[in-house]
Amino acid sequence: MADDIEARLSAVPGPTPSPEGGTAAGAAAGAGTGDDYLERRTLRRGSAGWLLLTGLGVAYVVSGDFSGWNVGLSKGGFGGLAIATVLMGAMYACLVFSLAELSTILPTAGGGYGFARRALGPWGGFLTGTAILIEYILAPAAIVIFIGDYVESLGLFGLTSSWPVYLGCFVVFIGVHLWGVGEALRFSLVVTAIAVAALLIFAVGALTDFSVSGLDDIAVDAGAAGSSSWLPYGVLGIWAAFPFGMWFFLGVEGVPLAAEEAKDPVRSMPRALAISMGVLALLALITFVAATGAQGADAVKDAGNPLVVALEGAGEPTTLSRFVNYAGLAGLVASFFSLIYAGSRQLFALSRAGYLPRFLSLTSSRKAPYLGLVIPGAIGFALAAATGDGARMLNIAVFGATISYALMALSHIVLRRREPNLERPYRTPGGVVTSTVAFVLALSALVATFLVDKDAAFIALAVYAVALAYFAFYSRHHLVASAPEEEFAALAAAEAELTRD
Repeated sequence: MADDIEARLSAVPGPTPSPEGGTAAGAAAGAGTGDDYLERRTLRRGSAGWLLLTGLGVAYVVSGDFSGWNVGLSKGGFGGLAIATVLMGAMYACLVFSLAELSTILPTAGGGYGFARRALGPWGGFLTGTAILIEYILAPAAIVIFIGDYVESLGLFGLTSSWPVYLGCFVVFIGVHLWGVGEALRFSLVVTAIAVAALLIFAVGALTDFSVSGLDDIAVDAGAAGSSSWLPYGVLGIWAAFPFGMWFFLGVEGVPLAAEEAKDPVRSMPRALAISMGVLALLALITFVAATGAQGADAVKDAGNPLVVALEGAGEPTTLSRFVNYAGLAGLVASFFSLIYAGSRQLFALSRAGYLPRFLSLTSSRKAPYLGLVIPGAIGFALAAATGDGARMLNIAVFGATISYALMALSHIVLRRREPNLERPYRTPGGVVTSTVAFVLALSALVATFLVDKDAAFIALAVYAVALAYFAFYSRHHLVASAPEEEFAALAAAEAELTRD
């Protein structure tokens, strides 16, 4: 794609436009970059077909089926969480169809940032990329804490402290990513398949004890507007449950970050996104209903391991509950592993284009962005070891995610309206109606994060403010015009200039 853009740019008469919309003669972008700049920042192309991409999409999310979603029962009850899950599932479906179109227009490692860069300019690109980066740096730190809790509760390795687990996970799994993307994605696919199989086996076991009466056994808050046995916390409880409905799908939007390493991304990316979303919707349905109905909503709403509670209740561990417990660890590993990948690719793309320090996008002889893997990993380990507060970090990640969703959906709307003739190998069903639904629901989810954890939301805003100050005062004056996402934006400026002439 970058070569195609470069060829089309070379056909444009006159000075090459800068990413800011001016000309190269008056732009700071690209200063200090030599002919070998992109050669030292190259990923391994053709490493992932649609199956590995589909596995990546499910791997991002699968840990959310094992724990976390159930806290939504304490916010909205079964009815509230069910409605929230349907609405958030609709948001992700609409977003995924929008991203499928955008990823065929610009199949690069920039993902959502690249789309927003074309549609909303450099500020929009940076806002989107930073929000995605917050999600993909904080989420692995949160999940590794949950892995440590699992290891400790299962009595593995005789550990009484979790920090060695945090360190071991980051070191081992970053090492696999440094080995090569193909090997990393195959490992992720295997672990994800184990976790998905465990969820299906769990559902079969839990449904043998299923009771409809258990779904609405949470005590009703008579003071809440619109409260009932199905909505024990009233209508507002639906909104408060939005972030927990997201846990069944959070991360699937990261599949386009693998575009530069995919085989035939124009064909494989939409297919992988659609299949991933279908698998996740099915897993959400059977996990939610089976776990809640087996022991009752009240029993699992505050459980750290709701699937095990659903199988055991107050009784002794069973063979099935032990299996699910270990499989939950596999699910956490799958999501942790894949989110490290996503964070490194988003950091790589932002760095390559100059939005972040350029050295972060250097790649090794095996075409892995080694600093883009190691530095976020060090930050994640430090946060996990220092705080041990996985829930808070995950809430910060959700806040960043909702901002990125709104901006990516808006990018689809803007490009459809402003550039209707842009070549689109895949077109979103429903067009701007689909992306508008995603945009509205994403904004609703963003506001809902303040209902769940306003401190996490304000922490995320503070991080955002620091990043924006860096961009405003430094990096926006040092963008790299030859980066694929910047060339794509420059092409739009050139075409607009020709149209005016």
